[in-house]
Formats: sequence, C-alpha cells, structure tokens
Amino acid sequence: MKVILLADVKGSGKKNQIIDVNDGYARNFLIPRKLAKEATATNLNAVNVANEAEAHRKQVQKAEAIENAKKLEKLSVTIIGKGGNGKMFGSLSSIDVANAIKAQHNLDIDKKKIDVPSMKTAGEYTATLKLFPDVSAKLKVIVEVE
Repeated sequence: MKVILLADVKGSGKKNQIIDVNDGYARNFLIPRKLAKEATATNLNAVNVANEAEAHRKQVQKAEAIENAKKLEKLSVTIIGKGGNGKMFGSLSSIDVANAIKAQHNLDIDKKKIDVPSMKTAGEYTATLKLFPDVSAKLKVIVEVE
C-alpha cells in the first residue's frame, strides 16, 4: 500500500515522503496514529502543491539571505570592551557582535548564526555570519579596549 507520511517515522521515511508499506502496517499503525494517509490522487496532488510551495519559500529566503550577505560584507562594527594595556578582562562573544550589529546598523542577526574568533585583545577580527545553509558573509569587527 502506498502512503504519504504526515510526520517523520523512524525506519520508514521523512514527512511528505511517499512510501510503499505493508497493508497491515499502514492500516494498524501509521494511519490510526495519524502518521500517514493513503496515497490517493487528491492526497498526492495536495502533497505536490505543498512541496512546490515549500521549494518556492526556500528559494525566496535564499535570495533574501544573499542580498543581506552583500550588505553585510560592506559593513563593519566597533565594539568597546573593558580592560587595560590592550587586553580585555574577558572575551567578546557572538552575543556582543549581534548586539553591536543591532545597535549600529539596525539589523537583526541571530547570535547562533554568528561564528567569531577568540577576541581578547584590541584589533580587527573577521566574524562569519551563516545566513542560510549555503550563504555566509564576512563581517569586520573592530575591538577597542578602554
């Protein structure tokens, strides 16, 4: 029996995948637990439309990420840290870089998408921003110590 998975099923497949399973497994396990539905013509059409919409949405998000990456490549942020003799009392993290981007350029970048080197002294550093799976940007970070 062909079924369309409504959720990820371990050992069977991922969501919106069309698989061929035994009749008993489909009727007694997958369908009653709402993990799958029968692959009729209308259900197959609905899944194809949903997959096309998801692909379009991802394409739009990727184009947006590429545009943002081009903007961010041109920018730089300056962060002032506490310390003395050119060394800071701690180190700066991705949270500090995200806050600086928000304050100086009014752009919201998630701290989890920012990869920063160890910034413990004054100087110039390069942070990598992972905006989308295949799209990343380099941002110049200038660290000054008070």
